[in-house]
Amino acid sequence: MQNTIKLAIILLLGAVTTAAAQPAESNDEALEIAAIEARMVAPPAKALPIVARVLSGNKSDDVKSRALFVLSQINLPEAHTILLDTARNGSPALRLEAIRMIGISGESAVLSQLGELYRSGDLQTKEQVLQAYLIAGDTEAVYELAVNADSEEEFEIAVQTLGAMGATDKLRALRGQSGISETLIRAYSIAGDYESLRDMAMDGSDPQLQAKAIQSLGVVGGDDNNDILLDIYRGSDSKHVRDAALHGMMISGYDEGVVQLFRESSDPQEKRQMLQMLVAMDSDAALEIIDETLGDQ
Repeated sequence: MQNTIKLAIILLLGAVTTAAAQPAESNDEALEIAAIEARMVAPPAKALPIVARVLSGNKSDDVKSRALFVLSQINLPEAHTILLDTARNGSPALRLEAIRMIGISGESAVLSQLGELYRSGDLQTKEQVLQAYLIAGDTEAVYELAVNADSEEEFEIAVQTLGAMGATDKLRALRGQSGISETLIRAYSIAGDYESLRDMAMDGSDPQLQAKAIQSLGVVGGDDNNDILLDIYRGSDSKHVRDAALHGMMISGYDEGVVQLFRESSDPQEKRQMLQMLVAMDSDAALEIIDETLGDQ
């Protein structure tokens, strides 16, 4: 930890030195830079006053953002308090940066305070809070925000964050609370929860959402998913669902499945659709089928 603090102070020193090189910098600031140089190997308890002074002073937001990084590495209550205060009362840019640094700190007591900022903040603040939770790996906090979302947009952002975190258990719990949605389907795909995607692809209660899940299986690909796409096509009476299964096979490059369905079909219009798809997939099987068809004439 102490080596990290040293590195962070060096980064801070570099930022302040750059600022000092500008013509408008005063002799007082040059003296402050010298003081930081003398303290750059100090332990966290001694580094904290330096960082606090930079943050409370008239330095640029760029310099202060580096100070916030140093602060996020100092595991002291005073450092946590300053981070939270900056997240609440700093300039717009520093508020967002402080929220991100709280995520980097991973301190649960500080992370728990972000819910208040989320509820009262604008969309940009909400997104940054979610990013902080993602950095810290706090899936429970993100789940609670999804459950209590005030709008579809908030729900979608929280669910996408859970997907990026691979929080399949939380996403499954959300399905139990809110039912199937296109947002959840995308999140399951991002999280790699193919089992839930397969369940949704087999659920015919909402053909539109079922089609989305089927297409997501095609994006994922793989032998197991390809077999399911075949089963879905064969077992459905809905043209919308069957078209989605075919589209999923095309996305996954599963031309063998399309060929099987072509040979099983006795419907000329259906066979024409599959042949066109095989041509679009640049499948060698398309040429074989064309030769077979022309050879019968």
